[in-house]
Formats: sequence, structure tokens, C-alpha cells
Amino acid sequence: MISVEEALAQCLALTKPLAAETVPLAEAAGRWMCAPAVATRDQPPFAASAMDGYAVQGNPGPDDVFAVIGEAGAGHQFTGQVGPGQAVRIFTGAPVPAGATRVIIQEDVVALGDRIILREGADAGPHIRPLGQDFRAGDSLSPRRLRPNDLALLAAMNIPTVPVTRKPVVALIATGDELVMPGEDPKPDQIIASNSFALKALVEAEGCEARLLPIARDTEAELATVLALASEADLIVTIGGASVGDHDLVGRTPGLERAFWKIAMRPGKPLIAGRLNGVPMLGLPGNPVSAIVCGHLFLLPMLRAMLGDPAPAPKLRRARLTLDLPANGPRAHYMRARLAMGDGLPDITPFDRQDSAVLSILGQADALLIRPVADGPCSAGATVSYLPL
Repeated sequence: MISVEEALAQCLALTKPLAAETVPLAEAAGRWMCAPAVATRDQPPFAASAMDGYAVQGNPGPDDVFAVIGEAGAGHQFTGQVGPGQAVRIFTGAPVPAGATRVIIQEDVVALGDRIILREGADAGPHIRPLGQDFRAGDSLSPRRLRPNDLALLAAMNIPTVPVTRKPVVALIATGDELVMPGEDPKPDQIIASNSFALKALVEAEGCEARLLPIARDTEAELATVLALASEADLIVTIGGASVGDHDLVGRTPGLERAFWKIAMRPGKPLIAGRLNGVPMLGLPGNPVSAIVCGHLFLLPMLRAMLGDPAPAPKLRRARLTLDLPANGPRAHYMRARLAMGDGLPDITPFDRQDSAVLSILGQADALLIRPVADGPCSAGATVSYLPL
């Protein structure tokens, strides 16, 4: 068996970033932008009013009177010049007229027709957003997975199209005579194929494309037939058939160049990774919790690497343990756990039941508490690592 860290390194070594394509900005949400985006203009492109009020020159005092000579609105610039004793009615976002150095907020004046009088105790302002306050032409946004906030920034940078990594196509293949799809009528000795749906959701939430292929029955011929359907995928993921039983056929698939088999972790020991006829392949265990935990630890990092993420490994966090735990054994243990708001760090409580076939506990969990190999006893209050789910 190899360590989780070594297994992850070997999984990532099987991958490389995919080719780029260009998409309209409106279609770029959730995609991995694979090159820096460079602003083509300043933002704001002019000195702009930050408030509704009056643009004036200098630093007037209480009871000073100004003649209102015009108006400036967003998208409607005042083209004249503001001189001493003059004011321009201005609205938020409008360009500040030439000559004006301050915007007096409208609550601080008394308006009398075409004149205004400054009130006592007026706000000192200046309530002007300088040109380029947000960003300047030539500033860049680094490669990243694009969030809604990033799209707003790219639009403001006047960027209509974005170079993104092509979405990795992931073929998901559940294996086993015991499986039927949800909605079918299982025999007394059959179960519902559930892992594929969690893994499909994980893949799609990462911004990739998942293809659910037919269940591969426990014959070499049928497994080969279903695997042939995955030949155009960027990553092949099998579920089940990775252990040591007579019907566990995945590890004996012709054309498989195995990178490793079995890792020192629980749940998820019988994990396989390699290349199948040149295509990266990940063979997940069949137990539901094992498959999903390994999906978080190995499948998602492989997809991030294919997208071009320079730091694809899972991002661990820290929490405070709420109860005593005995020493851990020779395999890293990823315990399903529940988080709660604490004072500073969150509190983390592992569930009593950790069986790798119990999906109901996984459904309640929002974290995996990580017990390293040969970790000694942990007392309540200790700081531990976890992976959010």
C-alpha cells in the first residue's frame, strides 16, 4: 500500500491541462480562465461623483451661495466649466465637470430655484471617485475558475470573450452484477447503483462534463464493451471491481497500465489509478462512502489539474475536536463528521458509525475529519485537520 499523499501525486502525474477554447463572457461562468485577462480601459474612465449633490470648486463654508449653471447625470456629461460661486447639479456616477473639486451632498444644501446655499455642518466630502480608482488599463486578472463576481470585473474591463480550458469529459462506469439503476425493480440479491450520481454531481460542480455509461456486468467481455464507449473521454472512472475477489475485473483489464493499487487509507483502500489505452483512469472502490470519499480526494484534484489549476490538491482546514478519540492505526482515516460554529475555530464531531457502506451518515456529514497514519490518541479540544464536504 502507498500513502494518500503518494497516491495523489501519482494521480496528478497522469493528468495535464487540456487545450484552450474561447467562449463569450456570458457563457464563461464556472469555467477555468486559462490566461490572464488584461483591462483595456480605466475604471472609472473619468472622475465620477460618488453621491447625488452639487459639484463646486474650492472649499466653501456655511451660508455660501452658488449659482446652479447646469446638470450632469450618468451617461450625460456637463461640458462646461465650473468656476468660483458656480455649481452643477450632479448625480451618482456622473462625470465631474471641469473645474469642480468637490461634490456637496444634496442633504447639505438649501435649494432656492437656480441657487443653493450651503448648510451649517456640511459634510467635507469630496465625494469624488478618481479616474482609475478601481483598476487601470493594463491591470490583469490572473487565471482562475470564474465566479459571478469575476464576470462583472471582466465586463468592466471591456473583455467580451474569455480563453478557458476545455471541459474535461469524465466517463463514469459502475460495475457489478448486483447493481440496477434507480427506478428499476431489483432482485432480492441486487442493490441500487447510487455512487454514480454523487460522482456525476461532483464532476459537474467542478465545471466538467460527466457521462453516465451503462452498468458493466461482471464479465470481461461486458466490461470491455462498456470501456470501449469511454474511449473518447479525458478521464475514465470505474466504480467497483477494484478489490481482490474473483469478480473484481477492473485491475485485470487489458490495456491498463497501472500506476498503483491499494492505498493506506480508510475508507477507500482498493483504489486503482493508471492509463487505459493511454487515457487516464481512476478505479474507485464500490462501497458508497469509499467511492465518494476517494472522489473528493483524488478525482476532483485530477479534474482541477486538467483544467489548469496550479494547486489542485484538496484544501484542508482546521477545527477543534469535541470528544476524545483513540489512537489511529496504519491507515489514514477519513472520518465522517459534523461541524458546528465555535469560538474561533469550528467544532468538529465525528459520527459513531463509520462503516464504508452507510450512506445515511455521509448524508448528514459536512466534513471529513482526518486522522493521520499511526496518530496517537486525541483529546477533546485538540486542533485537527478536516476536509469540508
